[in-house]
Amino acid sequence: MKLMKTLALAASSLLLAAGVSLAATVTDLLDRKVEVGQPPQRILLGFNFEDFLAVGGPGAMDRVVALSTPVWRDWRPSQYAAYVKAIPTIADKADVGDTEAGTFSIEKAIAAKPDLVILAAWQFKALGETVKQFEAAGVPVAVIDYNAQTVEKHVRSTLVLGELLGQQERAGKLADFYKKTVEDTIARVKATGDAPKKVYVELAQKGPGEFGNSYGKGMWAGVIDQTGGSNIAAGQVENWGPLRPEYVLSSAPDVIFLAGSEWLSKPQAVAVGFAADPKVVNARIAAYLARPGWDAIPAVKNGQVYAIYHGGARTLSDFVYVRYMAKVLHPQAFKDVDPAAELKAFYETWLPIKAEGVFVQQYSAAAQ
Repeated sequence: MKLMKTLALAASSLLLAAGVSLAATVTDLLDRKVEVGQPPQRILLGFNFEDFLAVGGPGAMDRVVALSTPVWRDWRPSQYAAYVKAIPTIADKADVGDTEAGTFSIEKAIAAKPDLVILAAWQFKALGETVKQFEAAGVPVAVIDYNAQTVEKHVRSTLVLGELLGQQERAGKLADFYKKTVEDTIARVKATGDAPKKVYVELAQKGPGEFGNSYGKGMWAGVIDQTGGSNIAAGQVENWGPLRPEYVLSSAPDVIFLAGSEWLSKPQAVAVGFAADPKVVNARIAAYLARPGWDAIPAVKNGQVYAIYHGGARTLSDFVYVRYMAKVLHPQAFKDVDPAAELKAFYETWLPIKAEGVFVQQYSAAAQ
């Protein structure tokens, strides 16, 4: 058996050296059968940049010829800058635009001559019939889905990336680590027997004058479900959307999480993420807490208001935010868990940059 495996690997190497492309059939997250030449060397990457790098390992970005740059550079500018510093060639990749903003250019995408396109499920859906132009050009499109925020789809997406990149062993280790860590978190939560606390998550992007999105399904809603919280947005919005201010007040949440990020052009946003300043984070949270009626909300009265990194949702590193939220809701069950230290360790093990900044933070009135 070992001899046959050795001969097969040798034959594959000879074929690749001779310029012959080996093909593999990969079943993506939409259960589509995708024929992929092995190994792909000209990849168009739409989203999940950190997950791609974690699975692909050193040199993975060398195989990328095009990016949906705005959803990295504009959504997570400090994170993007940290990666460009570590891998300068990122800034030279062809920019194909953003499907959500309607700026995605299929012409630029095909002109980059990719031999594989990797899209998030939401990007594939947004492109609609346009995807067929890739197919007409003979370019395979594979779909992954971390947005669903379930262990099953995180694991499947990771293993699919491993198949696409020829990094099955690395992907398997990552998937196993993620599964075991989140399952440990869920098991601890269930063992507490605690009554569910009411949780409100708001995308703290637009400032206190306008209510940002909350999450009914997927993303932060999925995290709330995994941590045994009672999501006040459930049944109020389908996937995401703002809740009425009156509804938030009447729901009287026990805990509030303001999901912030590196929105440098939004001066009232809760500026969480890479290179963030704890004092600025605290001040931005304070502005939200000054909203009319918020001083009567149990979460505010009891000091249970937190900033959490929006860029950390729908990624392999989101196990940290699951554990952080679980620790907030069930402090005794997680007294031995240090989510911030776990995040640093994850980056040091799997990614080419360090997790430097503010990724989780409890509001402190005394610090104001």
